[in-house]
Amino acid sequence: MKKTIITVVGKDKVGIIANICTYLANNRVNILDISQTIVQGYFNMMMIVDSNNSPKNFEQLATELEQIGEEIGVIIKTQHEDIFNKMHRL
Repeated sequence: MKKTIITVVGKDKVGIIANICTYLANNRVNILDISQTIVQGYFNMMMIVDSNNSPKNFEQLATELEQIGEEIGVIIKTQHEDIFNKMHRL
């Protein structure tokens, strides 16, 4: 399984989750876990997804998600699970 970590940060507004989840569904990316919070008007979401069945490679997914973020006014970062774990271990 190719697990990927997706983080989304920005000013809260209607449609953030819908836009991202629609893109993932259209590209056959399965959401394994999701957490989102809104703190004083700022949206923060972290997703763990499985991109095994996607016709697109990691770089394509990451680039297109970043573009979606620009369009909707949030920052979307995409990382391989192993890289994320190495960067965030104590």
